[in-house]
Amino acid sequence: MMIHLELKFQPVTPSRWKDLEDLFGARGACGGCWCMTWRLERAVFEKQKGAANKRTLKKIVDKGPPPGVLAYYKGHAIGWCAVAPRSEYPALERSRVLKPIDDQPVWSISCIFVRKEFRRKNISTELIKAAVNLAKKHGAKIVEGYPQEPKNDLPDPFVWTGLTPAYIKAGFVEAHRFSPVRPIMRCVL
Repeated sequence: MMIHLELKFQPVTPSRWKDLEDLFGARGACGGCWCMTWRLERAVFEKQKGAANKRTLKKIVDKGPPPGVLAYYKGHAIGWCAVAPRSEYPALERSRVLKPIDDQPVWSISCIFVRKEFRRKNISTELIKAAVNLAKKHGAKIVEGYPQEPKNDLPDPFVWTGLTPAYIKAGFVEAHRFSPVRPIMRCVL
């Protein structure tokens, strides 16, 4: 049974940094990532896991534009969705499985994180929709997502790019597939 939660969505700005920090907790959402895995070269990412990744994300938030959206329930941040022009994710550019499918300028949804007690309540779909709206406000014409279609159940933190049904519910369609378990989904605005 699906429970409907009254959610509000806000872009992550410097005034909302503390909310993102609280949501991610001491582990930076997962293993010290702080949503930097696609933004940095692999060696740099590994070297600065934890506090250095946190400082890097803080600089991105302070500089703007907002690198994503937060979902709020009863005034508390319970979810995050990162979205930015694909060009801001150099590690994504190097992926064989998620390489560009054409020369269209796209924005990419690179991460979805939902507080543990709120998972499996359709919040990912709503976060994706909010991220698309944020991208559209900043001129995006196409938003891509890179969900997983695991053959077996994976622990929740391992599906941080989301699952295909959430993207379909948010209005995305499959645009290409280089891997049987990693479609490239698109929403044309």
